[in-house]
Amino acid sequence: MMKNKILLRSLLICSFVPIAFTQNIPDLKIDSSFKIEIFASDIDSPRQIAEGSDGRIYVGSRNAGKIFSIRDTDKNGVIDEKILVAENLTYATGVSLHDGDLYFSEISKIWKIENVAGKLNKDSSSPPQKTLVTDNLPSDKWHGWKWIKHDEDGNLYTNVGAPCNVCESEDKRHASIIRLNGDSWDFIARGVRNSVGFDFHPITKKLYFTDNGRDWLGDDSPSCELNRVDQEGGFYGFPYKHATNIADPDFGEINPGFAFINPIAELGAHVAPTGITFYEGQMFPEFQNNLFITLHGSWNRSSKVGYKVIVLSFDAMGNVLSSKDFISGWLSDDKVSGRPSSPFVMKDGSILIADDKANVIYKVTRA
Repeated sequence: MMKNKILLRSLLICSFVPIAFTQNIPDLKIDSSFKIEIFASDIDSPRQIAEGSDGRIYVGSRNAGKIFSIRDTDKNGVIDEKILVAENLTYATGVSLHDGDLYFSEISKIWKIENVAGKLNKDSSSPPQKTLVTDNLPSDKWHGWKWIKHDEDGNLYTNVGAPCNVCESEDKRHASIIRLNGDSWDFIARGVRNSVGFDFHPITKKLYFTDNGRDWLGDDSPSCELNRVDQEGGFYGFPYKHATNIADPDFGEINPGFAFINPIAELGAHVAPTGITFYEGQMFPEFQNNLFITLHGSWNRSSKVGYKVIVLSFDAMGNVLSSKDFISGWLSDDKVSGRPSSPFVMKDGSILIADDKANVIYKVTRA
């Protein structure tokens, strides 16, 4: 078994008062009722996270092209097991567990490892054999990384980003969220420029997804979006319309023959949402059925925005009631120390936050 001791450093952060991490970890701000700590480090560009029934955490390491399993085997607060599960992948980003099988994505393919825990328990000296689920996906690297997730019936969903800033594509799978159906795909949402996060509402089971707005329309336009799928196959505007009412300067006069669906919330221009998860745990009952979104942050704005984790609450109909910051501090004086990339709720109710700039995963618990 390959082991890699990763020291767990915990700290208590006063209510929205920054307290410094050590070793170049950023100063973060969180309410004083929560505690934030380093859960794992030395994982190159961690993205989507999943948890097995045995406590193993699986994470996609995008830039490294690898999938890792990490675990605190003796429950002493120290990650003492780090196993390479898969390698030689192009943009290894998405992970999802279903019936004990681990599914993971690269740009044009989705793989699985059957009974992954059993195989790692038997032999973790080398990556276990993986099985191809599908290679029937576009191979464009621009917006090519794939978020994946199973619904409660075991159906597998993924996203296909637009291969451009703004364009029309002959491949109708571009700019969509799709569901695997044998060797083909069903369209769940179309006109979606670049969704890098979606999840199912715990009660209604409806799919909620974020969408990254197009670039080069100014500092404050158009907004990134949160959307809801009320009926499968709907069209969400790209490339003709952005946010609620922004017509594209190049494509806005074209009538594609679709009725446009407006977002249920605008998240701000250039904030780049890259992961979402609904809260269903017991540790923080005040967040029950709330939605956590990681805002990866801007790259082409005169002053930077994003670089934080927000939490949204909803009414009984699934509409947004409020939005507030949950963790901030990665951005200070226009300097960036980290980029939150994905939230995840563990079985014990604690919350993990991947940071693909600092190459760590944080853990949030009750103070």
